[in-house]
Amino acid sequence: MHKQAGKVLSPRERVYVSHTYAFGKRLTDIVISLLALIVLSPLILVLSVLIFIQDGHSPFYKQVRIGQYGKKFGMYKFRSMIFNADQVLKNDPELYKKYIANSFKLPEGEDPRVTKVGAFIRKTSLDEIPQFINVLMGQMSLVGPRPIVEKEEAEYGNRLRKFLSAKPGALGLWQASGRANIGYPERCDIELEYVDNASYWYDVKVFFACCISILKKDGAF
Repeated sequence: MHKQAGKVLSPRERVYVSHTYAFGKRLTDIVISLLALIVLSPLILVLSVLIFIQDGHSPFYKQVRIGQYGKKFGMYKFRSMIFNADQVLKNDPELYKKYIANSFKLPEGEDPRVTKVGAFIRKTSLDEIPQFINVLMGQMSLVGPRPIVEKEEAEYGNRLRKFLSAKPGALGLWQASGRANIGYPERCDIELEYVDNASYWYDVKVFFACCISILKKDGAF
């Protein structure tokens, strides 16, 4: 039995990992995310000001994502689009159709909602920095499958339970493998490959692979 859309997995449906791995992973998440937020605070301030002066709206964007065991949470990012971008997308049937057909994103250079500053922070992955807050709060981990929106649950079919057994990550195997260059159903296979191989040292391997991918700007748009 797999999770049905909109419902949280019950305890008997959950897949647990070893306590040693879970403890080490959580401790690493807290230490690194806390250090990152402190070290990057000047950059966070600068980016916040640059985004705010574009249109006078909040520099941060919170989107509802599906977390571990199906629990919903608000994932933070720097706002790379115009204010109220989600509503703008829904109000444009053609644009929304293209968004769905292209694995829940728009092709590079074809999203009219992306701002000039937004295009830069997306390309450099700086828009992801606020997710250290989610990691510190325990809603995400540094490494894990990327959190999905509710409409993406159907892409995993009867493998959804397995996918949701892992805490979502700020970095993951999908990002290390090409990110937005890889759509569904290939993305499902990659994310589940991580779940099959999850361990502390595998996380370290994926972490550094993601760092290389970010520097190369693979699939970042």
